[in-house]
Amino acid sequence: MTLMILGACAFVSLLVGIAMEGWPVGAHDGLGKVTSILLVVFVTATSDYRQSLQFRDLDKEKKKISIQVTRNGYRQKMSIYDLVPGDVVHLAIGDQVPADGLFLSGFSVLIDESSLTGESVPVMVSAQNPFLLSGTKVQDGSCKMLVTTVGMRTQWGKLLATLSEGGDDETLLQVKLNGVATIIGKIGLFFAIVTFAVLVQKMYSRKLTERSHWSWSAVEARELLEYFAIAVTIVVVAVPEGLPLAVTLSLAFAMKKMMNDKALVRHLAACETMGSATTFCSDKTGTLTTNRMTVVKTCFCMNIKDVTKPSDASAIRSDIPDSVLKTLLQSIFNNTGGEVVATKHGKPDILGTPTETAILQFGLALGGDFQAERQAGKLIKVEPLNSTKKRMGVVLELPEGGLRAHTKGASEIILAACDKVINSKGEVVPLDETSTNHLKTTIDQFASEALRTLCLAYMELEKGFSPNADIPVSGYTCIGIVGIGLAMGIAGTEVAKESADVIILDDNFSTIVRVAKWGRSVYINIQKFVQFQLTVNIVALIVNFLSACFTGTAPLTAVQLLWVNMIMDTLGALALATEPPHDELMKRAPVGRSGNFISNVMWRNILGQSLYQFLVIWFLQSNGMGLFRLNGPDAQLTLNTIIFNTFVFCQLFKEVNSREMEKVEVWEGMLDNYVFVAVLSITLVFQIIIVEYLGTFANTTPLSFIQWFLSIFFGFLSMPVAVGLKRFEV
Repeated sequence: MTLMILGACAFVSLLVGIAMEGWPVGAHDGLGKVTSILLVVFVTATSDYRQSLQFRDLDKEKKKISIQVTRNGYRQKMSIYDLVPGDVVHLAIGDQVPADGLFLSGFSVLIDESSLTGESVPVMVSAQNPFLLSGTKVQDGSCKMLVTTVGMRTQWGKLLATLSEGGDDETLLQVKLNGVATIIGKIGLFFAIVTFAVLVQKMYSRKLTERSHWSWSAVEARELLEYFAIAVTIVVVAVPEGLPLAVTLSLAFAMKKMMNDKALVRHLAACETMGSATTFCSDKTGTLTTNRMTVVKTCFCMNIKDVTKPSDASAIRSDIPDSVLKTLLQSIFNNTGGEVVATKHGKPDILGTPTETAILQFGLALGGDFQAERQAGKLIKVEPLNSTKKRMGVVLELPEGGLRAHTKGASEIILAACDKVINSKGEVVPLDETSTNHLKTTIDQFASEALRTLCLAYMELEKGFSPNADIPVSGYTCIGIVGIGLAMGIAGTEVAKESADVIILDDNFSTIVRVAKWGRSVYINIQKFVQFQLTVNIVALIVNFLSACFTGTAPLTAVQLLWVNMIMDTLGALALATEPPHDELMKRAPVGRSGNFISNVMWRNILGQSLYQFLVIWFLQSNGMGLFRLNGPDAQLTLNTIIFNTFVFCQLFKEVNSREMEKVEVWEGMLDNYVFVAVLSITLVFQIIIVEYLGTFANTTPLSFIQWFLSIFFGFLSMPVAVGLKRFEV
């Protein structure tokens, strides 16, 4: 709104100037304002557009889900965005249905359709009710689905199309900053009104003295317009429009960098929340261990063996009888939710959950052939693994005739269902107390080594078994126990990932520390920016206000204030909000969520630097004519240019000082931050152009070498002032 008002002032100034002085001389002042406004709008719009692109990429990344698909005869992993009608999708417990489709085959499939229909009761999907809808979740069972529609043509897509997309809730930090921005804006509005009133009063007093208060010329009307433009510009400078920009920019930058650190932030507020985290609670299962799950210990024929290298599997194969090995491989390759497929290059690829993958890999290491085992028998019934039963079972029709049930699952549950065991000679014997205690001790030993234990068992069934009947829950023969080394959440279900704010992509626990470091960096960077911006605000407001009160003029014109506003808002946000984190951030206490955003340290730096800058500018305004030996008609213009130049260089060096709020080593690592160096360089180049070449538009005049030197010198003096302030404890 303020820029629109200022634009109207610039347009009127342009018309009045042309009417009074003709084209092009009379257009200089108005065109200068218009150009400055357009530049501010262009830079802000470009920055906002780049942010929207970043968030669009992040949004696409966080919604990207990999699924198992059979296409052209090959089973492979691909993104849900690559699905096309005709693909066959393999779904298991915890998966999200990625498209609309039809049930092909599967077992005990329960679908949670609450996200689509609002009904909390899960729906059984089968050949009689074959419809699967995008956005629903697999609550139990597993199946294959033929994709029929994808994208916005799905039922979920049509539902989304009828809803307007709502904005994200503001984070706690944004709420705090909105409060700060409101207060600063009101103060700026007050100073703008008072400054305008004082300037008009001074002008009217002058006209009263000259007894010309009843007659107003076009020049005086233009002067009034300039006063109004200065007042509006003060509001533009005072209103911290860069605060939300800095927050969004810092969060977007942190989210992008965290993606490079293998952490996907799904919700913006999570960046900020991680900066306040004091304690990390982690499930021990699969969090502190390596990325791959493998069978590392076994107990077959009552003998415990380690599997630490490929040759160990061969040793196990030679130690157990052929009949036991045959039954074991039959159990591994038939009683599984995974699959061994051939890639396009002919190499075997194991697909499935990490646990299934580990067991299938062990079966291959024992010399088994997945396809041969699956083709040798016929699956009559499958009961998929679920969290309630903690077991999985199949009924297999054997090649030689007869039926056999295989089961596997939590060791304690499966062992309790067994009444027989295979002994050290490979014979099936009753499971007595001694054998039971040995197996329980083995389970406890594996578990104490942070291994996931699974028990495998089988039983012979009568030929009259009906596929509609449940698989028996007792009377099994224990084949053996395997201990599996655990991995982190690489196999985390899509349901779990969807509920998470941050997803660790590389399964590395240390990534969480990097996320916390970035979270603290976001908060600190925004504090740095606010400290920098408030200093500029205070000085610009007080200088123009006091100058208007004592001299009746404002040393900083509307065009110059717009340039300062760009340095302070857009460029300042780019420079300070993109500072990367350093290790010392983790030595500080976490930021309290209810504490004051502007700390005592910040107030010390803000008030100290503001006082220095005000004294320098006031000194130049009072003694500049004599100091620089200025005289002639352009003396005041030259002095105002020096004041403007000094003020800008004070902000440049203040920007460097703001990199560290407490440390004096502000130059450390600066060259590694390319954005910061680029912003400083661009600001310096444009300042030279404005002063030396845009005099008519920016109300400046070229300066001599000594004038440039002293402008830079006065700006540089803010560096030792900052060092002195940081020595003062608060």
